[in-house]
Amino acid sequence: MATGKAFTPLTLGPLGLRNRFVKSGANEGMYRRGLPTKALVRHHREIAAGGAAMTTMAYCAVAPEGRTFADQLFIRPEALAPLRALTDAVHGEGAAISAQITHGGAFSFLKPTDGRRPGSASGGFNPTGALHGVPLKRALDPSELPVLADTFADGARLAREAGFDAVEIHMGHGYLLSQFLSPGENKRRDDFGGSLENRARFPRMVLQRVLDAVGKEMAVGCKIGVFEGYRGGGLARDAAGLARMLEADGAHFLVLTGGMNVQSPWWIFGSPMPVSSMKREDPSFIGRRALDILRLMQPKDLAFRELYFHDHSIQVRAATTLPLLYLGGVTSMAGVDQVLGEGFDAVVLARALLHDPELVNKFAAGTATRSGCTACNECVATMHTPLGTHCVLRPLPDPAENQAIAGT
Repeated sequence: MATGKAFTPLTLGPLGLRNRFVKSGANEGMYRRGLPTKALVRHHREIAAGGAAMTTMAYCAVAPEGRTFADQLFIRPEALAPLRALTDAVHGEGAAISAQITHGGAFSFLKPTDGRRPGSASGGFNPTGALHGVPLKRALDPSELPVLADTFADGARLAREAGFDAVEIHMGHGYLLSQFLSPGENKRRDDFGGSLENRARFPRMVLQRVLDAVGKEMAVGCKIGVFEGYRGGGLARDAAGLARMLEADGAHFLVLTGGMNVQSPWWIFGSPMPVSSMKREDPSFIGRRALDILRLMQPKDLAFRELYFHDHSIQVRAATTLPLLYLGGVTSMAGVDQVLGEGFDAVVLARALLHDPELVNKFAAGTATRSGCTACNECVATMHTPLGTHCVLRPLPDPAENQAIAGT
């Protein structure tokens, strides 16, 4: 039986965890009509039963227009009963569950229903929208920002009502809050643009509203980028400065990530995107041509290496005393021990647990020391299939499970 820091309890604000392993919020593709499916419940129950201390339900949009695709969950009263089925299942296995709350801003595959351009930090050409007939985005007016911040607080309240133990505010990967934080995206000249302090003003407003709403009952964390990976994008020093601000604001923990959905998606995974497989799953001519461009953009010499965000994340560790959850290529027990020994408080895994939900228990029992995940990223191409996101090295999921659980 393994011992050491990895298997000791961890406290995040008002929440206690049984060990230091957390499942990352990675898009599951297991929603129908904006509601959870039985497949989603099974997915997270298996990870909880496999030993993880907390699992994270990915991309819970705080408003219908905050979704990035049509079937995606947006949190609302109708979703509470099926979400309660999910949280009860995870709690039944002795684990906690976090809801990743977010808003896509201009990063969306949907046309706005109100006829307006999608809102973002800055206006202009919108690469994602251009693929779906919405080529332009608009700069959000300062008067709209408090209203949007309140939608995050409302989403957190609903998550608490559904039985979640934590909320993770997504401030990375090119979604709305990241569109404000990224120096390459935010070109504003008002109080919400320019310096890091100004670019962080709206995300910090969101954090404060969420803390005020649920911070005494739930752990409240933020997912931030330590390296955006494109010319003009944010670097570790930006993340370190942001971490200090979020600590001062009262955040309970930070999840460290990197890469951007449009400019550098390969950095999210630390390895090349499976462009050929993604093209097979995209029926549109424009989408396939965009993937051809992606193939040309991604570095030719990129190859997976364990702990690929380590050098960036260690700079954030030096800047704050907040609990930091390390994410980025943790594939072995040696890697876990390394980052925990360097002062990180937990490790966050996605592909490794998709490949083997039992991995944490195997680490604990000493029957495995390394994940069998090959970082092929073929799971990314399965995200929008009828089966939902799955590891291609495992047996296929049951398609009958990917039907929405009825709401109330």
